[in-house]
Amino acid sequence: MAELEATDKNTRKDDATGEMKPWEQHSAVISIPRYDYKAPTSFLNRSFSGFLVTCPIKREKSATKEAMSILDKYLGDINTCDSKAEEEPQNIFPKRRKVDMTKTEECINDIENKTLNENNGDCEVPEDSCLYSPKSDANTETSNPLSLVKLTRSGLLLFTFSNDHCRNVMEIVSNIMQSIESGSLKAPVWCHRILPIQTTCVLHEKELGTLVSKLVADFMNNEGKELARPIKFAIGYNRRGLEEAKSKGKNSNSNPVMLLDRNKCYEVVAAAVKSIFSDSVVDLKCPGLTVLIEVLPVSGIPNGSPVAAVSVLPQKLIMTKPRLCIKALDHYLKSKK
Repeated sequence: MAELEATDKNTRKDDATGEMKPWEQHSAVISIPRYDYKAPTSFLNRSFSGFLVTCPIKREKSATKEAMSILDKYLGDINTCDSKAEEEPQNIFPKRRKVDMTKTEECINDIENKTLNENNGDCEVPEDSCLYSPKSDANTETSNPLSLVKLTRSGLLLFTFSNDHCRNVMEIVSNIMQSIESGSLKAPVWCHRILPIQTTCVLHEKELGTLVSKLVADFMNNEGKELARPIKFAIGYNRRGLEEAKSKGKNSNSNPVMLLDRNKCYEVVAAAVKSIFSDSVVDLKCPGLTVLIEVLPVSGIPNGSPVAAVSVLPQKLIMTKPRLCIKALDHYLKSKK
C-alpha cells in the first residue's frame, strides 16, 4: 500500500508540473511512420501516386518528419483523391465520431438488463444498439493516407497513397511552392525538392507509352488549353541509384537490373506525345509541358522489373538550367536574393 501511495503521489506531482513521462517524450519525438514492406509487390501489380522527396544524405529521418508535416497541411480532404476508390469499404478512412455520453449511459443500462448468454457468459449486443460496432469500424482513428516506401538509395524519400489514387499531387506541390513564395510557409530545412508522382509503372516500352499518352491528354484537357501551338515539350529521365545496382549485380554474378535505354525511353515518350499532338516539337529551353521519368530504387523490386514514376508537369514547376528537373522548394527565395 505504501508503494502504491508513493507512486500515486509521484504521478500527481508529474501531472502538476506538466512534465512528460519518458515514454511520452519518446513517442513525441519519434513520430516517423514505418516502411510499407508490401510496396514492392504492389508496385508490380498496380500504379501509385505520391511524392518523391530529395534531401541531404544521412538526414532522411529529419526530412521525413519535415515532409510529413508539410504534406499533411496541404493534403486537404480525402475527397481530393479518386472517388472510384471509395467504392471499396477498405479504402474508406473512418473518421472520429462524437459520442453523446448521456445516450451511451442509457444504452449501457439497457444492455445490462439483457440476459447473459448461458454458454460463454457474454452479453449479446443487438445490432441496432449504439454500442454495436462492425469490424470495418474497429479503427476509429483517422488513418494517414500516405505510406513511406523503403528505397535503396540515400537522400531520397518516397511517399505513396496507400489506398486512394490521388489526382491532385501536382496541385498540392504547386500550392506548397506558392506558400513558400508568399511567405505563409517557411522554407523547409531538410527537404530540397518534392516531385509529384502522378502514376507509376513497370518500365516496359508498351506500358510507358500508354501511360504517357493518357497523362498528356489529361494535361491538355485541364491545364494545356492555353498553350500556344505547336506544343513545345521536354523529356527528363533519371535513374537514381540504379547504375550502382547494375554494376554491383555484375560483380556478384547475379542478374543485372535491366533498364530501358535512355535513348529508347526518349523515343517512346516522344512518340507518345506526338500521338496526341502530331505538330508538337521538342524545346529544352522553354517547354510548355515536361514529361519526367524517374526510375525508383524501391527496395525489394526483383531484377528485370524496374519501376518508374511518370509525371507530366507545367512550365511553372520546371527549371531547365543547369539541368531539367522540378524546381527546388526554396527556388523563389534564392531567385529574390
